[in-house]
Amino acid sequence: MADSLNPPLSYEASATTTHPLLGTTPPPEVISCLKNSRFLHLATSDGLTPHISLMSYTYLPSTPFDPNPTIIMTTNSSSRKTNHLMTNPRVSLLVHDWVSHRPPTRAPNPSGQRDGSPPPAATRSSLASLLLNLNTSALSSISTTITGTARFLEAGSEEEAWCKERHLENNTFEEEIGTFGQQQQAAGQRRPSLSIDDDVRVVTVRVHEGRIADWKGCVRDWQLVSEGEDQPRENLVNGTVTP
Repeated sequence: MADSLNPPLSYEASATTTHPLLGTTPPPEVISCLKNSRFLHLATSDGLTPHISLMSYTYLPSTPFDPNPTIIMTTNSSSRKTNHLMTNPRVSLLVHDWVSHRPPTRAPNPSGQRDGSPPPAATRSSLASLLLNLNTSALSSISTTITGTARFLEAGSEEEAWCKERHLENNTFEEEIGTFGQQQQAAGQRRPSLSIDDDVRVVTVRVHEGRIADWKGCVRDWQLVSEGEDQPRENLVNGTVTP
């Protein structure tokens, strides 16, 4: 039996729909994860090579322009992901809200090929210890993948202006620590973590379905259905039609 305190080395079979959940809204733990996370990973593809970007985002259960759960992001008009989305609007997102910090290894790596994890005897700074403690305290025990359809909002439209405003509001933070050498803001001061100029396109993703994975490797699929429906509209597994 696997140690209950450690994730297993083999995970639950997940090539087909597993423990399916249907609902008119995402599961509560998915909504919580979306509300707590600062960033998400956006996967796009040109049909040949996948591309992943770390994105600031805003999750809304609905907007005045779309009654469906929506994720707002912005991208430079000449970026690779913009080019991908122009030809292939189907996207996958990965969201988790725990601190990603690898704990010290139990023993030296005999192959000598990996230097990413500190050895057991390594001295950690107070900040590193804090991050480690935050990570192991399980702020969240799940991550979620989400699939949906991306759409560029019309430049200068009322919908674009509304979504820009909500996105800036959601990504303006109180005093932040200068992790990357940035000057720390004075207490009570607020600043946006992103800027939106004329060369930036606003993208919304209509959420379709997704998968929840916990730290033990268990998975559950979920899919959004319209009010009154009790069957999925398509047989999807993470955005892929299955037999």
